[in-house]
Amino acid sequence: MSLLKRIVASPVFLSAAGSVAAWYLRLVWHSSRRTIEPATIYDTVDMPAIIAMWHGQHFLSPFIKKKGARHHIAKVLISRHRDGELNARAAEKLGIGTIRGSGSHTGEFHRKGGAAAFGAMVDALAEGYNMALTADVPKVSRVAGMGVVKLAQYSGRPIYPMAIASSNRIDLKNWDRTAINLPFGRIAFVAGDPIYVARDADDATLQATRLKVEQELNRVTARAYEIVDRGGAP
Repeated sequence: MSLLKRIVASPVFLSAAGSVAAWYLRLVWHSSRRTIEPATIYDTVDMPAIIAMWHGQHFLSPFIKKKGARHHIAKVLISRHRDGELNARAAEKLGIGTIRGSGSHTGEFHRKGGAAAFGAMVDALAEGYNMALTADVPKVSRVAGMGVVKLAQYSGRPIYPMAIASSNRIDLKNWDRTAINLPFGRIAFVAGDPIYVARDADDATLQATRLKVEQELNRVTARAYEIVDRGGAP
């Protein structure tokens, strides 16, 4: 490993980088005019809840938690990949707990910590934590995987499809269409209706629910971009 890679992977560097990332995200959030839709979401949400978002649109998700609300405790699922380490450090600096692991569509579920992470998420929901995670099949943008549906089935908690968009941003042309949020603009936070999954749901019902999650995520994402751009999602 080169010296540069050793420095970047060091705990000291990651802690400092996580602090800078958290500071920057706070700047984006607090310098922007915000719209929440529906405006009553904090009064009606059935907690603890499973917050599902699209990958690449999730950087501002720590701010979904209502400031000062003791029962708004949350954890987020972040991959074990080295790129996820910075995200984890930033989330923790913003007061969000982390669970490390990710799913896979290539047979690497256990190597990536998916099985252990799934159990940890079920436990977190049982303990009263809201659980936030991206719904995409890994490396396949805007296609919901079965993981979030299974989590709802085994935990008994509802899925809330959610999206956050900012008017000032840089849209990357990568697999997940990452949006780098910039400060001093408009932010829209849009939530869909809760989606429940029965513990005894059969395969056809699970597949139909997966498709519903996907459709709702696309809908709330389009609506969030419509609010901030007066147009549509990229």
